[in-house]
Amino acid sequence: MRGLGQLILTSIRLYLREPITAFFTLAFPPLLVLLFGAMYGNDPSPFFGGRGSMDVSMPAYTALVVGAVGLMTIPTATAAQREQGVLRRYRATPMSPLAYILADVITNLGMTVLGMGCLVLVGWLIYRVHFEGSIVSYGAALLLGSLAMFSVGYLIASVAKTARMAQVVAMAVFYPMMFLSGAGMPIELLPESLRRVSLALPLTYAARLLRGTWFGEPWRDHLLEVAVLAGILAVAGGLSAKLFKWE
Repeated sequence: MRGLGQLILTSIRLYLREPITAFFTLAFPPLLVLLFGAMYGNDPSPFFGGRGSMDVSMPAYTALVVGAVGLMTIPTATAAQREQGVLRRYRATPMSPLAYILADVITNLGMTVLGMGCLVLVGWLIYRVHFEGSIVSYGAALLLGSLAMFSVGYLIASVAKTARMAQVVAMAVFYPMMFLSGAGMPIELLPESLRRVSLALPLTYAARLLRGTWFGEPWRDHLLEVAVLAGILAVAGGLSAKLFKWE
């Protein structure tokens, strides 16, 4: 247990030393709140069912944090550590490889929660956004959505031969999802044709589930999202375990 704790602390330090990953997790979503809040404000609107633009956008931005960590940070950082020989040294220690995976997942979950905390704090201080759901229900949705996106990130890291390749693939996967899944902007603002495209994007289902539980909707109303995310976790997680390379 002590070794695992030290490994987690090391993972956190390595995470914060990467300016790009720290930016997308901790700074980018709050900047979107400031940008779109300045453009649209948060006045109640019939278009958003009586809620304001920022009220609707806040759970979407939390999904954006999940996507940024899972689809950008994990593949790039994991591939970079393999390329630098860090993973090989981890593998050579007496600790189980499972300990490394567990420490990495815990670190990324922790940074996801921290990024969401910064995001919600900015939204509440400036626009008084409201959380209408259950913390337990929302936490479970966050865990499922995060693990599903993390599994995709580890899969990218498993098949990418270099850190540069992993970064390119991660950007190609993440940026279309950011704009089309409802995570970067409310799905209501997209034309119908793009809404149909969004149905093929994994992050769409994380954004839907997080938004629903944020507003207090029961899980039985989101069985499709739960099934899709669980399927992504099973398939991508299984492929990652089979294809992952330590060096």
